[in-house]
Amino acid sequence: MSIGIFDSGVGGLTVLKEVRNVLPNEKIIYLGDTARVPYGEKTQDLIIRYSKQIVDFLIEKKVDAIVVACNTATSLALEELNKTFKTPIIGVIEAGVRTALYTTENNRIGVIGTKATINSKKYETEIKKRNHEIEVYSKSCPLFVPAIEEGIIKGKLINQMVEMYLDDFRDKIDSLILGCTHYPLLKETINSIYPDIKIVDPAKETAQDLKEILVKKNLLRNDAEKGHEVEYFVTDGQDKFKEIGIMFLNENIDHVNLIKL
Repeated sequence: MSIGIFDSGVGGLTVLKEVRNVLPNEKIIYLGDTARVPYGEKTQDLIIRYSKQIVDFLIEKKVDAIVVACNTATSLALEELNKTFKTPIIGVIEAGVRTALYTTENNRIGVIGTKATINSKKYETEIKKRNHEIEVYSKSCPLFVPAIEEGIIKGKLINQMVEMYLDDFRDKIDSLILGCTHYPLLKETINSIYPDIKIVDPAKETAQDLKEILVKKNLLRNDAEKGHEVEYFVTDGQDKFKEIGIMFLNENIDHVNLIKL
């Protein structure tokens, strides 16, 4: 028994990290679709097609549940995936929305993500569905992902980017949803510039949602069993994935498998 986690690239490793914290005995199969990253600029039809191919691969690996650790794929493909497959599949958006609604005190929530995630208005829809009085401020931040993947997470350049994107939120919001799995690596920088804004990382709550599903279906591994195993798969660039992945996880990645979907 194992858990499947997929993302368009390395960003989903922030979700994997939280899943391992919450479910230390589970075997995890992680797939990063690095040959076709980024998803944020692609059409919904294409993202659905890519996501179905990945889910097919993970089901062949006999996973018991799947986490779509990609906000863009969650926004545009999750509904279709749940219609198509019987395996439990969850995304990262609902968890982030629940946390933000609990966190906000002034009923003003900010959301940042890729263009596709922001244009889908999925976060706004989910927030308004639960509380129509909430004001939602959304912005796409297309420069963040390439900067993070180059290891630029601190310093003058990233500070300038953060201010360029987020200064519109100053004195408006009190909670900010990180609507892209790369963005948790910028938490420290964002906090230092906007100390009054509470940052919501959907990955933590998503890991709890996954645990609830496994408990309900009686799929949790026994504590005595060997766990914490992770098998990594990518569609391109194993060495680059390992290099960036070490930065995301703060630990070594021994082996990455290359596959073709």
